[in-house]
Amino acid sequence: MFEREHAFAMELADRAAEIALRVFRGDVDVRLKADRTPVTQADTDVEAMVRERIATAFPEDRVMGEEEGGDASAEGRVWIVDPIDATANFARGIPVWATLIALRVDDDVVLGVVGAPALGERYDAVRGGGARCNGAPIQVSAIGDVASASLFSAGVDTWLSPPRPGVIDTLAQAHRTRGFGDFWGHMLVARGGGEAMVDPVVALWDFAALVPIVEEAGGRATTIEGGPLRHGGSMLSTNGALHDELVRRFAG
Repeated sequence: MFEREHAFAMELADRAAEIALRVFRGDVDVRLKADRTPVTQADTDVEAMVRERIATAFPEDRVMGEEEGGDASAEGRVWIVDPIDATANFARGIPVWATLIALRVDDDVVLGVVGAPALGERYDAVRGGGARCNGAPIQVSAIGDVASASLFSAGVDTWLSPPRPGVIDTLAQAHRTRGFGDFWGHMLVARGGGEAMVDPVVALWDFAALVPIVEEAGGRATTIEGGPLRHGGSMLSTNGALHDELVRRFAG
């Protein structure tokens, strides 16, 4: 199922890469939005392209995007797009950024595509079809204890104010920790490069494309408290084997 939509989303990612790479490490125009987060011409140009192409290919579908908004509350089909995830990285010439494309049908995200062209990586998944990186199947690791695990997280400051001792203590006990924020930590979990990624605050467009990839690779994705992901909540993705243990520890 969703073969046409999957192929379309992959084509969108190709076009988004062309647009963004023309600007990346070049003359990047960085502005601050009302919420003090950065936006560049790549963000706006990619989202405009995506909206135009969806309107032509799937005129009955809705679109929710980071830059131009939209309605994702009603049932039916909605494409959820983050044109440049990790805009701050993009603006500083750091190659860890991506275009995130998801299709949600009613309450289920049925496909996700994550295009990270500056890294040379493309992740994708369709429900029931497994997950891939650059066309090759990926799966999560089997490590099941914190002492042997590699754990990824957003910046340290996010766990210090207000203090989250359960998160800090767990990270300190892990075999290895790294601050791979935004989409990449979750994709590293999906491909077996680490066991968990924890993010304190995510928007719908931040996580929609990631969830089917993590889950089709054999992992789990919830809030830190173990509940359903939601706009403005937290996100914990794991290899599954560590998930319940981390939820318990992070509550401390």
